[in-house]
Amino acid sequence: MQAMDSTQIISEGSADVVSAAPVVTQSDILVTDVTKTFGVTRALDRVSFSANLGEIHAIVGGNGCGKSTLSKVISGVLPVDSGHVSILGHTPSTPREARQAGIATVFQEVLVADECSVLDNLYVGSDGLWTKSQPAIEKYRTAEKIMHDLTALDIDPESLVGSLPLSIKQWITIGRALLCKPKVLILDESSAALDFDSTERLFKKMRELRDEGSAIIIVTHRIAELIRISDRATVMRDGRDVGVLAKGEVTEKNLLSLMTGKASSSTVETGAQQAAEEAETVMRLRDIKIWPESEPIDFELVRGEIVGVAGLDGQGQNEFTRILAGVQTAEEGLPEVLSRGEEPEKIRDLVDADRCKVAYVSGDRKREGIFANLSILENMLIALYPKTLKIDFLKIIDWGSLSSIFDWGIEKLSIKIGYKSDKITSLSGGNQQKVLIARALALRPRILVLNDPARGIDVEAKRELYVRLREFASLGNSVVFMSSELEEFIGLCPRVIVFREGAIFDEFTGEGVEPVRIFEAMFGHTTGLAGKHQGQAQGAEDDDSRADAMPKLKLVEAPKTKPRPPKDLRIIDFDAKAADPVVNNEIAPDEIVHDKPSTVTPRKMKIVYSDE
Repeated sequence: MQAMDSTQIISEGSADVVSAAPVVTQSDILVTDVTKTFGVTRALDRVSFSANLGEIHAIVGGNGCGKSTLSKVISGVLPVDSGHVSILGHTPSTPREARQAGIATVFQEVLVADECSVLDNLYVGSDGLWTKSQPAIEKYRTAEKIMHDLTALDIDPESLVGSLPLSIKQWITIGRALLCKPKVLILDESSAALDFDSTERLFKKMRELRDEGSAIIIVTHRIAELIRISDRATVMRDGRDVGVLAKGEVTEKNLLSLMTGKASSSTVETGAQQAAEEAETVMRLRDIKIWPESEPIDFELVRGEIVGVAGLDGQGQNEFTRILAGVQTAEEGLPEVLSRGEEPEKIRDLVDADRCKVAYVSGDRKREGIFANLSILENMLIALYPKTLKIDFLKIIDWGSLSSIFDWGIEKLSIKIGYKSDKITSLSGGNQQKVLIARALALRPRILVLNDPARGIDVEAKRELYVRLREFASLGNSVVFMSSELEEFIGLCPRVIVFREGAIFDEFTGEGVEPVRIFEAMFGHTTGLAGKHQGQAQGAEDDDSRADAMPKLKLVEAPKTKPRPPKDLRIIDFDAKAADPVVNNEIAPDEIVHDKPSTVTPRKMKIVYSDE
């Protein structure tokens, strides 16, 4: 029988008492008085942590509090300076030893090789130099099954990972960990790149593993998620563990109280953005087609507004934001930026976007954001180098003015750093994301396009970000804010557009911006823009007074589409289809041998809805 005692934890600066979970003296996972430093930065300061098999244990805290460092210590990636680590009776000092002990880790960064196939990424490290863990055909079938179980999509294991969206890459890293059949599964911000539906599937898998006797340790910033999924939660602040909460005590108020060290209200002050007095259009899209088969898009961005963009994964909203910022081009049409008294300027690429003062921040910071080999200073200010030259032809940079901009960015976004000359990889993921946002704001854009910018940012940092965005919009600038977390739109975005099948399916304004309604639109369970426009026109016909003054409108009913659930999403490999000998009538279907995987290497793929 395990001996237990009960204690109480009082957060610093607060009179609130938070009852701690019982302290278990014998634990399957035990970290005792661990210290870890990086130069002058003390990432872990005498941290203690315990978890058991058959439970989901969350580690939560603000950016830079040491959560990810603790997870890397447990998984054998980082050696400790002092203290003791015991995982199922082992003390792993390398990832290989951790793997042999039954520990699998999904790290915060999406670690995949874009040039390799899904199959190769799933089984990386599983084979020896001269030995194979499984026959090739068995690997293929296992990879196909696990990806279908996780994503509900039919994904060819031979597909190149570089052609797949970020969420699928995240599932590949999760699938890689699950193939090890781990006794301890560590998930570091693994739901950050997933939408709501995908997150629910992940939670279901986590509960299955817990019920089978595995221990799941999750590191997350999404408080609403961890309240639902975790059995216990350890809260960290400034490199220290400051409290452990049992299932019934894991509430937003208790978590924020421990994370910040002061009493915190459960209500989030949002300060909804005021509508712009003058509806002046600053960006316009006419008949833009994201995909060859998608419907054309009409969109206008007004000065001083923050527009939210939502949609299930793979529905075109990611491409939409990238097209606005000149990162990629549409199949048809170009965005236009409008200025008072000037001709509209078209955005064809990043050079045009920079000239039109359109800045972009990607949520995929590893691939599209940071320069891992450069310092924090260089990552924040590199875009300003050409604009701050003392002597143009000699390329001498005015470091004095850049230093003041750097200090402004650090203070404005509350970025926790050691030295500005440290590599950006020395920062936590959330602080890296803040550096990228500061880089975009330093360019002084008129239009800021954010592609899931709050990914990996804790709740306090999100509040600060919302304040900065409202300040930015109040100065007459405009924001396009794409997010996978529907709650982020509330109080921040007075207008939200929902994407479906590569086009704007529905739009919500004012009090209509509600997570439930947005979620229904994402699944096609609302009337959509076509239905709203038809209803408005029908109401105009029924109004006798207006009918006398206006000509009758001939209504053309929009084609009705049956709402399709996410399971209908398919990965279509166009090149493999073109190379199919059956399609090209080169051989008969009954002559095909089905006992080996396809060797066709895809070059162009897209996630679309299937009508089958």
